[in-house]
Amino acid sequence: MLLYEIVDVLNEKKIKFAIVGGYALALQGIIRATIDVDVVLSLSLSEFEAAEKALRDIKLQSRIPVRAKDIITMREEYIKNRNLIAWSFVDYQDPSRQVDILITKDVRDLNVEKISVGKYKIPVASLEDLLKMKINTGRPQDLVDVANIKEKLNEKKNNKK
Repeated sequence: MLLYEIVDVLNEKKIKFAIVGGYALALQGIIRATIDVDVVLSLSLSEFEAAEKALRDIKLQSRIPVRAKDIITMREEYIKNRNLIAWSFVDYQDPSRQVDILITKDVRDLNVEKISVGKYKIPVASLEDLLKMKINTGRPQDLVDVANIKEKLNEKKNNKK
């Protein structure tokens, strides 16, 4: 499973990361269909270069002809003028294997929870941080996710009473 490959390779390279997006919602108990694995790293050249190499090690390639150095040095330009919010990787032999590295967030600014799945302890953004991220994007699916996250947070709050 791609999620486990990502966790293994990023942990092996000692890259600090958090899973966000649809997989994070599923790991937090909110069912949501998704294909790609969304990841947040530290916004540093060394972390992006290490992640680029790690993803190449598992046969994933950048969808666009850029390197980690380009992403970090041109990040503001990409976000503001090119509407690029994620650096996407794909396995061209199996296009269902997709990873997006968000370039708009830094993992150091997120509350990260370790969620156990089998032998794995997967770092996942908190529901509160996922909610903030989803509110800021405003796409139709994200608005559905916002409602589901709010419902889940209310359930957790009521279970504590």
